[in-house]
Parts: sequence; structure tokens; C-alpha cells
Amino acid sequence: MNDVLQRIFDELEKQGKDPTNMCKELGIASSTFFTWKTKDKIPATKALQKISKYLGVSIDYLINGTFDNSSSLELTSKDEKDIAKRLEQTLEDLEHGQDGLMFSGEPLDEETKELLKVSLENSIRIAKINAKEKFTPNKYRK
Repeated sequence: MNDVLQRIFDELEKQGKDPTNMCKELGIASSTFFTWKTKDKIPATKALQKISKYLGVSIDYLINGTFDNSSSLELTSKDEKDIAKRLEQTLEDLEHGQDGLMFSGEPLDEETKELLKVSLENSIRIAKINAKEKFTPNKYRK
């Protein structure tokens, strides 16, 4: 069994949880889960995300066995709303600015606009996390 699956099984055992129940709750076929084990396969990223959230550990821990304390501050639903609001404001400002969204004098196509939106959202998200890390007092950190 590979290290990733070993850590998953260790966490399940430590938390007193059953692999079959975990699969049911996460919508992962039990046969898929046990195929990973028998054929020594590493789960796909989406599956690892679900499993890490279910177990309350980071994906970094499942893959590398290390705890990443730098991301211990998670975004709340209020933070998510703030990010969405800020993203919409920024996109609106760019769209309705003096010349609108242009690159080299040409209007942006829909694909480029979508890529810009994803990039802006990621930047706003990183800025929000950095601000939380910088301005959250130590006594309120996990």
C-alpha cells in the first residue's frame, strides 16, 4: 500500500471511522477505494480533496505526511461572499472603465475574460488569506 493510502487508513483508524462509510458519505464507490488499495494507486485530486475534508486534514498531509500550518486560517462563508463581491466590483470597474477591457487595442474575447476572472479571484483569495494571517491575533489562531 502506498504512503497516501496508508495515511488515509491511519486517519480513519485514529478517528474511529470506517472506510466503507466514508465512501458512502463522499460518493466514492467502495470498489474504487479498495482498487486503489489493492493496485497501489493514488486517488485523483478531486477524491483526495473530498477525503482530506472528510478527515479534517490537509491534502499536503495526505500526500507528503507533513502538516502545513501556514494555511490554518480558513476562509469563512462571509469571506467567500466578500471575495465574490470584490471580484464583481473589480470586473465591473474594468468592464465599464474608460475603454473597457482591451488588450493591445482589441476587445478581450470571452475565453480571455474568463481566464482574467479566474486569475483575479485567485489573487483576491490569496490577499484575503494573507490579510487573515497577518492581522489575526495569535490567541485566535488554531
